[in-house]
Amino acid sequence: MPKTSQLLAIVYIILVSCGFLALLSASTVHDLDSSYYAKRQAIWSIVSIIIAFLIRKIDYNIYKNFAIPISLISIILLVLVLIPNIGKMVNGSWRWIQIGSITIQPSEFAKPSILILISYWLSNNQRKIDEFKNGILIPYILIGIFLVPILLEPDYGTTILIFFVTTILIFIAGANLKTISIISIPVIIGISVMILTNSERLGRIMAFLKPESYQLSSGYQLANSLRAFSEGKLFGVGFGGSLQKYDYLPEAHTDFIFPIIGEEFGLVGCLSVVILYLILFFLGINTSKNSYNTFGKFLGYGISLMIVVQVVINLFVVTGLAPTKGIALPFISYGGSSILSSSIMIGILLNISLDAERSSKKRKKGFFKNNYERK
Repeated sequence: MPKTSQLLAIVYIILVSCGFLALLSASTVHDLDSSYYAKRQAIWSIVSIIIAFLIRKIDYNIYKNFAIPISLISIILLVLVLIPNIGKMVNGSWRWIQIGSITIQPSEFAKPSILILISYWLSNNQRKIDEFKNGILIPYILIGIFLVPILLEPDYGTTILIFFVTTILIFIAGANLKTISIISIPVIIGISVMILTNSERLGRIMAFLKPESYQLSSGYQLANSLRAFSEGKLFGVGFGGSLQKYDYLPEAHTDFIFPIIGEEFGLVGCLSVVILYLILFFLGINTSKNSYNTFGKFLGYGISLMIVVQVVINLFVVTGLAPTKGIALPFISYGGSSILSSSIMIGILLNISLDAERSSKKRKKGFFKNNYERK
């Protein structure tokens, strides 16, 4: 039977491959070169897979020694995004830094950075987690340092994702729900006020609440997303047969790529992709549970949650279960920063899994050796 680390690697490669195929179809109508996005994603996919398997060989415990430097670099990049002539504005948000022909999105790399930092703090201070000033307040201050520049971009989707996942990690570490609520509720209220006082975001919420009334305005994207799913029915219209990708569905190659999968491969195709994500999640959770290292446990849980919660948010958005929000579908949506960041996390998770397997093997050997010597 394949080991957990092997299954993780297989599912990861299948998801990346599915993403490339979906993008190959979804991006054929863009630019003069119909394969422009597919070619770029193919390069990013290959680079990301190579990096994931290189990281797989690095002992994850080394990140404990570099948790603060990694975080500082990540925070500096997040701040640089907000500086004119350094950061690049697209669709009203400062989220990218242009370096030659390459555009990077620092908020994507903030995800593994914050997980390493919070996992490091929790593994060293788990006994203090029930305290307020010297306990739970500290990780939330660290989280806040990351989230303030992300909020200023503004990128509410990534802010909510990181805050939610790190809060779950703090809860897993043993924090009291009441104490978590004291910090979380004001933060949630604050983010909600920021969203509701922004006319564009408010329009998206109204389109979510009354989609039939906003089909030609702020609800246009959602209406065409749902239309794509309905056209796909059970088995889809076939690879390359999507009509919604012909500029009817905005961002069909990025955040809204899942409806194209639904249109071309139907309910069967959608469920297959969801099952792959679920397998990846449960393998990640199993890896974390089997880790003999507290840092490895928290980091493994964090990575597994970061990926699956992002998937859930994306699927909720494209199916009308949540207001429209720009958040990528891991390994599948177009974007070099997205696939590279997710692959870095998978590489770390693979190493945690390998370490857990080696530790388990050593313990079993020790158990049988001790029993043999007793006899």
